[in-house]
Amino acid sequence: MTDNPYVTLSCATSLDGYLDRADPPRLALSNDADFDRVDDVRARNDAILVGARTVRRDNPRLMVRSIARQTRRETEGLTRSPWKVTVTASGELDPNAAFFTAGDTTKLVYCPGPDAERIRRRVGHAALVVGLGSRLTMTDLVADLADRGIRQLMVEGGGKVHTQFLAANLVDELHLAVAPFFVGDPQAPRFVGDAVFPWTSDRRATLAEVRQIGDMVLLRYGLSDRFAWHDAEFQHRQTTPLVMGMS
Repeated sequence: MTDNPYVTLSCATSLDGYLDRADPPRLALSNDADFDRVDDVRARNDAILVGARTVRRDNPRLMVRSIARQTRRETEGLTRSPWKVTVTASGELDPNAAFFTAGDTTKLVYCPGPDAERIRRRVGHAALVVGLGSRLTMTDLVADLADRGIRQLMVEGGGKVHTQFLAANLVDELHLAVAPFFVGDPQAPRFVGDAVFPWTSDRRATLAEVRQIGDMVLLRYGLSDRFAWHDAEFQHRQTTPLVMGMS
């Protein structure tokens, strides 16, 4: 995975590992300070990926919210927000969803090759639809993003996407923000599903940071050999101003 984008998987969970409640409305797990932290991570990536179910269920905009961070990206020759990426097999996507309509940035929809033409007709000009193979894998997806110039990818859910990325050993860094309450509903979506993961009792993930964020805690793990040098670069950039020329 040397030439793949550097992948940061970011999510917030309840104490018992749930991403949301079973039924609408959406359960807010993060506090304001954690939302701002996530916004900063978004601003430092080239693309943000969510599954189609997240697009349907949460209708996320996936935009950088901070004007200062948007401005910094512009001074670096980037779009004000990263590219937006989703993945689907069914093609059940509404071209009027905020994923497609919010922001002047590239939107990509990945799907199995045989379904690409049908999904193109559905989303129209709202996004570029990319068909990859008879059975789409996350390995093929990140390789295609690399070919398109994406060097840093942020994965924001949901649980099925988390499971696929982690089980395929494609994640370099994991950000797990834990909210101080339980959900306790077996019908609610969980952080990951059942799979064979590379990290076991014999291969433990590297705990890089534990940070209190109000009433939440952030656990940051290194999951690949690339984490150390990327973390050093990240820590250096944390000390630089959000807008070039500001102090």
